[in-house]
Amino acid sequence: MARNIQTLAERLGAKIVAEVPETGGGAFGAARLGRIVGALQSRLIPSDGIRPGRPTDPGWVRHPKIPMSVTTEERLIRLAKKASTKDRKVSPMQLAAQILEEAIHSLPDA
Repeated sequence: MARNIQTLAERLGAKIVAEVPETGGGAFGAARLGRIVGALQSRLIPSDGIRPGRPTDPGWVRHPKIPMSVTTEERLIRLAKKASTKDRKVSPMQLAAQILEEAIHSLPDA
């Protein structure tokens, strides 16, 4: 495979129209990210009241601060922008929480 994706596209007569975030595992990784974003968007609901605020998952009762590198934060920001729609904005920390939830639930209990 060509190291330069633009060269590969030109050779195939294709045009690059968008980039898919790196999620590992090629198509399977992209599908995994799509599933994570879909699950997150379906669980986020606005709070009650006149000014409901940012939608959140009602099952999330803890709001800890989690240290991370600047690189990880920047990547979460980019992924959250791609996961957001005009109707529902996804914050970087909401996405991080969902990724963590999915990762923990995929581990064996032992």
